[in-house]
Amino acid sequence: MPTIITPRLRQAATAVRPSWSELPAAVRETVAGHLGGPVVARPSAGGGFTSGYAAVLRGARAACFVKAVDVTANPVVADCYRREALINRALPAAVPAPRVRWSEEPDGWLVLGFDAVGDGRMPATPWRPDDLAAVLEAYAVTAEALSVPSGRLRDVGLRPVTDGDFADWRRQAAGGPDTVRLPGWVPAGKLDALAGLETDWRRAVAGDSVLHHDLRQDNVLLDPHGRAWICDWNWPCLGASWFDLVLLLATAYADGHDATALFRAHPTARGVDEEQLDAALAALSGFFLASGAHPPADWSPYIRQHQTWCGEVTLRWLAERRGWEM
Repeated sequence: MPTIITPRLRQAATAVRPSWSELPAAVRETVAGHLGGPVVARPSAGGGFTSGYAAVLRGARAACFVKAVDVTANPVVADCYRREALINRALPAAVPAPRVRWSEEPDGWLVLGFDAVGDGRMPATPWRPDDLAAVLEAYAVTAEALSVPSGRLRDVGLRPVTDGDFADWRRQAAGGPDTVRLPGWVPAGKLDALAGLETDWRRAVAGDSVLHHDLRQDNVLLDPHGRAWICDWNWPCLGASWFDLVLLLATAYADGHDATALFRAHPTARGVDEEQLDAALAALSGFFLASGAHPPADWSPYIRQHQTWCGEVTLRWLAERRGWEM
């Protein structure tokens, strides 16, 4: 079991959300109309890093998972929800994702209704082998279904993951005004090596498959039959499908699993060489550690700790693979 210094968040207690009773009457009436009468609300979802409402609701006719946000107060979140609905509707049927069934905007709020995963739960923390195997299987099915983007997904306008940039280790190695204060356990003597690995990230992860691009433990639900459902399709892009596995398996590495062996056994990793994986780990670790060093975010009180933890687990996995002391 690796030593992880950054405290790990409880994935079910990272979000600050309104309750059902705090939503405007127009929103509650809209939901009741879709569910066939008076609504019984489960507690708001504790996972995630946005302030929008999110909970399973049950009525006389149906149950659904509802997301709702004040469009004026949270325009960025509202745009993300609209994008999520657009992408969700374009996913191939084979992708194991809860489907959006309706979308409305009553009284200045955006409200989405998704299929509810009956008695669904997030994967256990620390990762249990059976939970992890179910998620890896679900992602193998997903990657196969998204290996060639459908016309509907292309029409959504997905951008290559390589349109962005991961240059945080290079900025740290160069010094100057763009540097951030990193935790003391980051190996300062490896900045040049990290910058060199990061330089190759675009070549490493380039591809034409559709990526979920946010495959986190709290973006997955397991149903009572042990099947995994991949949720929250807000950020898809185009790239090598194995890139989605890197952060997911880094969290498993933190729990003592052999992340490299699990990566090698996954069908999306066929033909991926060691330098490609290390370039991806370098890119992600630099991004998360630099992001976590930013001032606290008023829109999400736990995001910086989450980012620093993700940066640490990706960096420690990389350090173990390279034989570096940390």
